[in-house]
Amino acid sequence: MRFTTTASFDRDLKRLKAEHKREFVAVVRDKFVAACDACDAWAAAQEARQAFVWPKSLRVNELVNTHGVMEMTWSFASPDGRATFAFTRDDKGWVCVWRRVGDHDVFGKP
Repeated sequence: MRFTTTASFDRDLKRLKAEHKREFVAVVRDKFVAACDACDAWAAAQEARQAFVWPKSLRVNELVNTHGVMEMTWSFASPDGRATFAFTRDDKGWVCVWRRVGDHDVFGKP
């Protein structure tokens, strides 16, 4: 799995407090990357219109009224850590595009 970011995500990440950024990076490194190894299973489930089961600790859900944009809750405590992402495919395979990161406000423009 390859990862890329949007300009909005890059701006959001720069605004995070250092300890919140460390927590987000740790969750991505320790849990999210491993879950993304199942991306082919996720894609197959989408094509079959079936639910894909993400690890419960990541609390991943598809956002309502968006096309393929999902959110991950990486913290319920301070901060109320949320990140949005989407998968896309190119000639080299799947790419996870990080769209926004921060608190619940990222849902305004996911």
